[in-house]
Order: sequence, then structure tokens, then C-alpha cells
Amino acid sequence: MEENHSESEKGIWKLSVDGSSCITGSGAGLVLTSPDGWTLEYALRFKFKATNNEEEWEALIAGLTIAKHLEVRKIEASSDSQLVVGLTNGEYCHAPVLLRQH
Repeated sequence: MEENHSESEKGIWKLSVDGSSCITGSGAGLVLTSPDGWTLEYALRFKFKATNNEEEWEALIAGLTIAKHLEVRKIEASSDSQLVVGLTNGEYCHAPVLLRQH
């Protein structure tokens, strides 16, 4: 992995989340990457029916919780859910946070 020194110097962590559902259940995955390039990968399985947006929210919450426990100070999160990104960025409300749709 090629390291971007400007991002590493800024100490920005990356969080990428994605949800998935099928007949047998639902879940989500998340990847948390440090500024130095090491990654933590998690797979979440839910014991409840969830929509794709709910799965994305659950993954985002789990990722941010892990980051908090790691005492992460700067994080940039991404999701393919337009609703999750829009709500988090304040496009649909007034609580802006940096989150990009991928």
C-alpha cells in the first residue's frame, strides 16, 4: 500500500462501511484503516431483519465505537448509502460530520 505522507501526518483514519441482506439474514462489514496503513476488518451479523440503510447505520456506529476505544482523533468515513451520508453530513438535518459516499 502506497502511503500518502500528508494524510499520515494529519493522523486521519479511514472507516469504510457496507451493509448486506439476503433471505437468511442481514449483516454489515467495516474496515478501519490507520494513517500508517494497518487495517482492522469486521463482519457483523444481525439477529434481526434490517434494511440496507439500517445495516449501514449499524456498521457506522460499530466503526465509530471501535475508533473511540482506540482513541482516534480524526476519522473520515465512507458509505454507499446516500441516506446515511446525507444525514451524517447534515444535508438532511443540521449536524455536519465528514462522511463521503463511495
